[in-house]
Amino acid sequence: MAKRYEEEHPKKAFGWAARDSSGLLSPFHFSRRETGEKDVTFKVLYCGICHSDLHMVKNEWGSSTYPLVPGHEIVGVVTEVGSKVQKYRVGDKVGVGCMVGSCRSCDSCANDLENYCPKMILTYAATYDDGTTTYGGYSDVMVAEEHFVVRIPDNLPLDAGAPLLCAGVTVYSPLKYFGLDKPGLHVGIVGLGGLGHVAVKFAKAMGVKVTVISTSPNKKKEAIEHLGADSFLVSRDQDEMKAAMSTMDGIIDTVSAVHPLLPLICLLKPHGKLVMVGAPEKPLELPVFPLLMGTYLVINKLKENTTPLVVDSPYRQ
Repeated sequence: MAKRYEEEHPKKAFGWAARDSSGLLSPFHFSRRETGEKDVTFKVLYCGICHSDLHMVKNEWGSSTYPLVPGHEIVGVVTEVGSKVQKYRVGDKVGVGCMVGSCRSCDSCANDLENYCPKMILTYAATYDDGTTTYGGYSDVMVAEEHFVVRIPDNLPLDAGAPLLCAGVTVYSPLKYFGLDKPGLHVGIVGLGGLGHVAVKFAKAMGVKVTVISTSPNKKKEAIEHLGADSFLVSRDQDEMKAAMSTMDGIIDTVSAVHPLLPLICLLKPHGKLVMVGAPEKPLELPVFPLLMGTYLVINKLKENTTPLVVDSPYRQ
């Protein structure tokens, strides 16, 4: 007979779980493993609500298993550490993001790219090496291997720090990795939601010129006066979009709704980079002919998984 969820491991835990694709969460008693020699156990104080949590709760990506405890922007205070833990001690402020395990032996793991590991273990709705289910941060306690725990600086409030473990990483990483962090560059940020507003703040802190691109004109004041963006484009305004053609070195597209890519591609300079970090439910159309008229890098970067498509013009010298 299979063990009950609260009996799989010794450490009792309480959280909020989806039992089906209705989108509703209900109280859920389950269990975490005891603190292993390389583990960090911490009391969960805050957990961000990521849009991917909503997709998973409703099984909109077709990969959810129930009961499902969401949450991968998890922060709290350490209550126990294993005997071989070196970086953390009781009382430290820590967090866990979207993954809690990897094989630690493949080329990706050897180069600190565990997010590309084919055996990566997600923070929730995945399976640990011992065969039990992973549960996320909509809960009161978390146990994770030291390697996948990050320190939260003492001067960063935990409630503000939680979203950085997913929303923050998702936009900071492409800005740095694809060289869009250089002062003087012009970067467009599509969408001003959870990802977009963080992208604006990071880019401005890097010294980048930032243009917010949105379908909502009423977000202009927030973008410029509160977040410090340099300019604002209404993507439905053809005159505004036409005037901004070929002016941007890169674009970070954070929108999860289905939307046209051609108007964004037209904003890029030659050799510009369009980085997709949103997660639309349906495939987006990628018009190839306009790409052939210039050299662009179109990147689908969902979380940390990046697949570049480079289309070079046969007419370019």
